[in-house]
Amino acid sequence: MERLSPPSYLHLTAADWRWQREFFHDRFSPCRLCPRQCGAERESGGSGVCRAAREAKIASHNLHFGEEPPISGCRGSGTVFFSGCTLQCLFCQNYPISQLFHGEFYSSEQLAGIFLSLQKRGAHNINLVSPTPYLHHIVDALEMARAKGLHIPLVYNTSGYERAEVIARLAGIVDIYLPDLKYGPSESSRRLALRLSGAGDYFAPAAAAISEMFRQTGPPRLDENGVAARGTIIRHLIIPGHTENSLEVLRAIATGDFRDAWLSLMSQYFPAHRATGCPPFDRRLRPDEYRLVRDEALKLGLESGWFQEME
Repeated sequence: MERLSPPSYLHLTAADWRWQREFFHDRFSPCRLCPRQCGAERESGGSGVCRAAREAKIASHNLHFGEEPPISGCRGSGTVFFSGCTLQCLFCQNYPISQLFHGEFYSSEQLAGIFLSLQKRGAHNINLVSPTPYLHHIVDALEMARAKGLHIPLVYNTSGYERAEVIARLAGIVDIYLPDLKYGPSESSRRLALRLSGAGDYFAPAAAAISEMFRQTGPPRLDENGVAARGTIIRHLIIPGHTENSLEVLRAIATGDFRDAWLSLMSQYFPAHRATGCPPFDRRLRPDEYRLVRDEALKLGLESGWFQEME
């Protein structure tokens, strides 16, 4: 059994923390944290496209057992759902959190307390969902929590729509990356990304960001209980009526420098939010669509990970 290192952030010095705080604070207001670089003056109360403003807003925090097996393990993943999102997905299943901005405001001290509470309850990791607008707050909270005994891995759970420059500065902080790769690089997929998520430029920044994630962590490494300690897992949700987009994504993974990341191929799409009444997004995935994409993944040799079989 490979000897696994403790979480990356445990090695940071006081100078490292200061360096990280300064970097993320500088990009917090005017905001330049995601590819939109909308310039929102968040320090003075302005909000960006993601709706995040000055304070960290959290919709929920709890043990979560529905992630990939090495993330949830047997005791659950300590999941923190941040309010707001850099994408505006028409079909988002978590739209009350991501787009309606439900949640409550928390200070960095309170966020640190959440991390420690989840660890005390047995969480295998701290799982940050849609964290990018709040990196300034997260780094502060993580430093405080580490000083009080936080010692479990940090998961960065994201839509994939990230700036590689920002992800690069998370080296030494994040242990496990869990990005989506939603859309491929072709013109038709760019139009789909614009229509469904309001981000026609999605693929280029996402691919660059995932390359950086994989450079930092490599493929997943599991402990003796099969729980992830480090690594990158790429999620892809198959969208009804658009299997060609999924095939593009799989080919991009197979030919990319992050090929050895594990794949989580998801068939769980259902029409949520604004997708209802908007064909073909107002229906579930058909078995033939799923099989087509699954078979291509196998043909390309993308066998490490999970295929979510249709019920």
